[in-house]
Amino acid sequence: MHSNFPIVCVGGSAGGLDAYVKILKGLRADTGAAIVIVTHNSRSPDTLHTHFLRYTAMPVELISQNLRIRPNHVYVIPSNFDLYILDGAFRLELLSKPKGWSDVLTIFLRSLAQNWTGKLIAVVVSGLDSDGSAAMGEIKAVGGITIVQTPETAEWSDMPENAIRTGHVDFVLPAEEIALKIEEIAYQDTA
Repeated sequence: MHSNFPIVCVGGSAGGLDAYVKILKGLRADTGAAIVIVTHNSRSPDTLHTHFLRYTAMPVELISQNLRIRPNHVYVIPSNFDLYILDGAFRLELLSKPKGWSDVLTIFLRSLAQNWTGKLIAVVVSGLDSDGSAAMGEIKAVGGITIVQTPETAEWSDMPENAIRTGHVDFVLPAEEIALKIEEIAYQDTA
C-alpha cells in the first residue's frame, strides 16, 4: 500500500507525559502527519488518550485492532499490547514481554520500517532503559528521520541517552522544539 503522509511515532515511558503534551501543543491540527504515541502504560487504565484531547485540535483515538491510520490524527497505544502496522492499519498483539523492561517502542518502529511506505519520523522522549534504541538504525535505513529529546530536559534521560549512543539520531531537541521539527519535516513531505 502506498502511503502519502508521514507517520510520527513518539515513544517514551517514565516522565514522557510532559514531553507528549508539549509536542501535541506545538503541532497544528493540519500538520499532515499521523501522530502515534507509544508509551509504557501497562499499569495505567486506557484513559491517556482522553487526557490529550485538551492539548490538540486533532482527533485523538485509543488504538484498536485494524484501525485505519489517517493523517491529522493522534493515536495512543492501549496498555498491555505490542503494536504493529500492516496494510495501513494497526495490529495489536498481547505483550510479548509482559515482565521486565518493555520493548513496545522498538517493536512498533521495526514494524513501521518494514511496512510503511510513507515518510517516517521516530521520536524518543523521557524514559527508563533503552526501548526504541534498537530500531533507530532500521528507521534510518528506510530514509526515516530520528529525533530525541535533549537528555537534560527529560525527566528520565535513559531512553534519550541510549538512542543517542546508537549514532542513528538526526536531531536532539527539547520537547517544544521537537514539534517545530516535526512540522518542518511533514511539510517538506506534503509540499
